[in-house]
Amino acid sequence: MDMADLLIQDGVVANLKAGSKKQALQELSQQAAALTGLHERVIFDALLQREKLGTTGIGRGIAIPHGKMQDLERLHGIFARLPKPIDFDAIDEQPVDLIFLLLAPETAGADHLKALARISRLLRDDTICAKLRGADNPEALFALLTLPTVSPAA
Repeated sequence: MDMADLLIQDGVVANLKAGSKKQALQELSQQAAALTGLHERVIFDALLQREKLGTTGIGRGIAIPHGKMQDLERLHGIFARLPKPIDFDAIDEQPVDLIFLLLAPETAGADHLKALARISRLLRDDTICAKLRGADNPEALFALLTLPTVSPAA
């Protein structure tokens, strides 16, 4: 799965202003509503429900909130860089400054899991994360996120 299949340039926020996890999820829900046509409250509620199962703050300043939506036809990603890290209840208790939101159709099944794995692999790369943290415009962030990658041999 290619990142360009998940993310469009309008889905990249270079300086998300949020003081809390809840506010970040609200802002991202608003962005997602504009891209998907779904109501932002429906998206926000789905993200909160997922967070109740366990944090999506995976550590090292990264969070991957995600949810399945009834009226989506394809996977949608939104990436945000926060100029000031926030508490996200991450597993390593470190504040988060890179957030990749993933929304999937309810019927996505394996595609949802493959997309989460792809995002996770990308954001585990320290070099990429350092470049993402250093970029301050959506175009640069989008270019970094959608760089072609070489898949390891099976």
